Amino acid sequence: MTAISSSPGLPMSRVRPGRIVSWTLLFIGGVIMITPIIFMLSTSLKDASQVYDLRVIPAAPTLDNYIEILGDGRFTRWFINSMIVAGIVTISNVFFDSLVGYTLAKFKFRGRYLVFIAILSTLMIPTEMLVLPWYLMASQFGWVDSYWGIMFPGMMTAFGTFLMKQFFEGVPDDFIEAARIDGLNEFTIWWKIAMPLVTPALSALAIFTFLGNWTAFFWPLIVTTSAELYTLPVGLSSFAVEQSIQWEKIMTGASIATLPTLLIFLFLQRYIVRGVMLAGLKG
Repeated sequence: MTAISSSPGLPMSRVRPGRIVSWTLLFIGGVIMITPIIFMLSTSLKDASQVYDLRVIPAAPTLDNYIEILGDGRFTRWFINSMIVAGIVTISNVFFDSLVGYTLAKFKFRGRYLVFIAILSTLMIPTEMLVLPWYLMASQFGWVDSYWGIMFPGMMTAFGTFLMKQFFEGVPDDFIEAARIDGLNEFTIWWKIAMPLVTPALSALAIFTFLGNWTAFFWPLIVTTSAELYTLPVGLSSFAVEQSIQWEKIMTGASIATLPTLLIFLFLQRYIVRGVMLAGLKG
């Protein structure tokens, strides 16, 4: 035993079976998660004749698909549409969800718990059941095939309201009362005192909202009829026609579409992790 413990490297006492199993499962999970991305990038570098070749490294890699996609005015329009929709909905969620969450957390008024429960109850309704009311509303107000028609269902969310309420409850009431004594109005207190104290929650809400709307497919497909208003996921689906599916173009467009999400993750991953951890503690 002395010889084993004096040998260089990690002591045997630290090598626990549970840790080995955990790392093994994480490695397997990582491989499973990254495999579709690898094949997506691989297919984007193939021409139509090589699409069904399962080799990861193409026999004759080409950038023609990227040149064709980036030169297609439709793809540029779809990309811009997705940026507009995801950006505006994200800003709206950060503003309204935090405002409502602050009101429910810091104002004592009759029926606030009923209001909060009513908001939370909407989380139990499947999105598929809401599509028909959304479409009828959009049709009656003339929002079909418009930016507003795509955006209005997600301008405010129950999840965001719940998240922000839980964080605002952690803001000390003494800070709020001191600001009121100094003569600040409630909007200024919310904006300049409370909001800076819940930055991790705001960051997490903004990131999740942007990613969710960037990849949204079902509702934009239903509410849009003209190709000029397609978002990126809906536009890429137009490459899959009944006679032929242009997998190389779909995978090329999907590869380009992942760039904003990858950039967001690389630069803001610490906010994602911190926000998720704090959200779990607050919940």
